[in-house]
Amino acid sequence: MTRRDPISLEVITSLADLTGRFIAEYDEAAAAHELTGAQARLLALVVGEPKPMSRLAVSMRCEPSNVTGLVDKLERRGLVERRPDPTDRRVKLIAPTPAGTELSAKVWADLDFAAAPLAALAEPERVVLRDLLRKINPRRD
Repeated sequence: MTRRDPISLEVITSLADLTGRFIAEYDEAAAAHELTGAQARLLALVVGEPKPMSRLAVSMRCEPSNVTGLVDKLERRGLVERRPDPTDRRVKLIAPTPAGTELSAKVWADLDFAAAPLAALAEPERVVLRDLLRKINPRRD
């Protein structure tokens, strides 16, 4: 069994603490707008660009059937819609409605998490942190 050096262990512990704090605060911000954390995350994922449900399942690390249920609930509230993919009519893209885009922005605005820890860092430090995180956690979606 490989032992972690003390610095790596401290980094991993800090990342785990930040992740736990982020999830708790994100769920709280979502609940203030009558959303679950998963619903708010799905909504945030489609605000920038409509996505197929299969890609959303990968991004959210869940089964496609779970994404279907989330989309159904958000669609009933008028926050997302299913659109045909212009490049493959068999695929449905999930896109936010104007109300969904507005609500996603409100959830994000209510999320104090990002402001507190990052406020201690100057912009060049935030850039370095961002770049280091990109290096150890490349995007998968």
